[in-house]
Amino acid sequence: MIFPLDLVTGLISLIFTLLIFSYLLGDNPLFRIAVYLFVGISAGYVGAIAVWQVLIPRLAYPIMFGTMYEKIFAAIPLIGGFFIILKISSRLSGAARMAMAFLVGAGAAVTIAGAVAGTLIPQMNASINLFDLNAAAAVGIKQGEAIGNGLVILLGTLLTLVYFHFGAKPKADGSMRRFGLIEIAAWLGRIFIGITLGAIFAGVYAASLTALIERIASMINFITKLFGNF
Repeated sequence: MIFPLDLVTGLISLIFTLLIFSYLLGDNPLFRIAVYLFVGISAGYVGAIAVWQVLIPRLAYPIMFGTMYEKIFAAIPLIGGFFIILKISSRLSGAARMAMAFLVGAGAAVTIAGAVAGTLIPQMNASINLFDLNAAAAVGIKQGEAIGNGLVILLGTLLTLVYFHFGAKPKADGSMRRFGLIEIAAWLGRIFIGITLGAIFAGVYAASLTALIERIASMINFITKLFGNF
């Protein structure tokens, strides 16, 4: 039996699924309505999260009820936010440059540190650990297989890095060409990149197909329960 709340949520889910599926017929107002509602609801949700979990507890409360140190510390982003709001005025937008420069610099620093600590170093450690024969033997992998896997991954990593080496010298005809060995290595790196992108696409396609099957099954289940109550 479908309760009224389940009926409403199921009906809304069914309608929005059909609106999204209408894109198969081309861009149309029904699909745009669904997209606009999704974007608007997402923006409203993010705004509510920002107000209740960031602005009020980390800005309003420290300024009103915090210690002197907390008030001074909270006043800095408050002043920066005020300067950023001034960007809506063409005459006063220059005052926001310092705040925007701080945000861009801090964001770049966090991104670089995160890329080095969270991606580059773990990948280096993972590539090194591929040649750990003791660890491979512990999980039942033969030494020859472990060395072969490690060499393939290490070779793919190096060739992929070489592919993004853009150092080139001008030739007599005015064209720019890389050194012969680098050009060959870059061509081989392109193969590894193609294999990687193909695997990623296959994973995305499989996930999308799974979501499609889930939506169709949900629609069929809802319609079956709905007509089963009459």
